[in-house]
Amino acid sequence: MKAIPTAIPDVLVIEPKVFGDARGFFFESFNARAFREATGLDETFVQDNHSRSARGVLRGLHYQIRHPQGKLVRVVRGAVFDVAVDLRRASPTFGRWAGVELSEDNHRQLWVPPGFAHGFVVLTESADFLYKTTDYYAPEHERCLKWDDPAVSIDWPIDAEPVLSAKDRDGKALADCEVFA
Repeated sequence: MKAIPTAIPDVLVIEPKVFGDARGFFFESFNARAFREATGLDETFVQDNHSRSARGVLRGLHYQIRHPQGKLVRVVRGAVFDVAVDLRRASPTFGRWAGVELSEDNHRQLWVPPGFAHGFVVLTESADFLYKTTDYYAPEHERCLKWDDPAVSIDWPIDAEPVLSAKDRDGKALADCEVFA
């Protein structure tokens, strides 16, 4: 397993060792010891989630202001453009974003630390998205940063209006969001 820093050093691309032959492939999608050695992080994951979305669906940018979640995310079918936005006011990268394509073919994962908003847009006909979290889902503490806030200026690789939930359509601008100290 290899950890690669993104434009925001705390957000890491995780590349597992993939063993393939004519039969297919094998890789460890998570190994606590290898994760700790590659990242220097000793995280405990408490919940696994799985979502399926169609092309053009954009989910996010979500975060929990209380019980913030670290997320280790990956795609097992299809492809997405995955984004993390730093909402830690004291951070030198506050308000900046890092994005990476995750797909069933590249097997990459993204570590999104607590204190970040997270979202993705589906690039293929559909995508199955899996993620581990370091804290439990707490809907009363969930917040949403507006996906197209010009203050953040995410360069989403889309050429049409995304499909959004009502919650995501009503996301707040960074200037109006509750953020982390």
